[in-house]
Amino acid sequence: MITIGLTTWSEHPSLLGGTDKLTLTEYSGVLPVVEVDTPFYGIPRVTTVAKWQKAVPARFQFILKANQVMTLHNTQDEGLSMDALKTAYREYRAMLKPLIQHQQLKAVLFQFPPFFERSNRNFHYLQRMVDWLPGVPIAVEFRNQSWYQPGVKDAVFDFLRDLGVAHVVVDEPHALNDGVTFEPVVTSPKLALLRLHGRNQKGWSNKGPDWRGQRTLYRYSDQELNDFKTVVEQLAPQTEEVCVIFNNNSGGDAADNALQLKALLGISFGDLGPQQLDLF
Repeated sequence: MITIGLTTWSEHPSLLGGTDKLTLTEYSGVLPVVEVDTPFYGIPRVTTVAKWQKAVPARFQFILKANQVMTLHNTQDEGLSMDALKTAYREYRAMLKPLIQHQQLKAVLFQFPPFFERSNRNFHYLQRMVDWLPGVPIAVEFRNQSWYQPGVKDAVFDFLRDLGVAHVVVDEPHALNDGVTFEPVVTSPKLALLRLHGRNQKGWSNKGPDWRGQRTLYRYSDQELNDFKTVVEQLAPQTEEVCVIFNNNSGGDAADNALQLKALLGISFGDLGPQQLDLF
């Protein structure tokens, strides 16, 4: 199975050929999955998750970013207490229960910070991450090239396979000290996740005040989308699902590129119609 989605749901008016922000219900009538980044900043209430579920078809799924405490952001210098970590995991597990119960959680995305480098300590943390989220589908996105060094990356992929964790295949600008290489490797029998950030090298590297508005300002070309089509088709026999998330949306290009890739792959998404009103 191949699925395609976007980051957030409101910022993609071209999905419906308009200019207004989309509701989750409108988005879910076109694409079968959405990535939600709000849990990174603060763990949502269960009531908020219930509202999301009531707005979408029964087979619609969510990818939720792990909370910033869980991904060890802002801990490079100060560290983090075990109590804070365990509290975050406990609250996050409680928030996930309605999605897991109704099979609407595709994965929890751990997008680690660039300083999360390959080390024995961080290998140990990946093991703890899985132990603290038992039965939860997890995908890991590395943003430090040390995980992909020749001679060691195969061992990293094997470690993720042993954990049952999906390796996130990242497309982004890559320079000597910034970004990671494109590594289309499957480590989970259930899910391969591609996250496409665009290839705006200048915007990606510029850490100025408008960095967030520039870093994903990129529109994939027809040739680049055809290259992704080839990769997706190569990965599909290796896992139950290949999910492609477009994050190149600083200029509103993600939705158009997603629909282009969908057409190139010749796929359609069923069960994207009636609003789900009676979950609870």
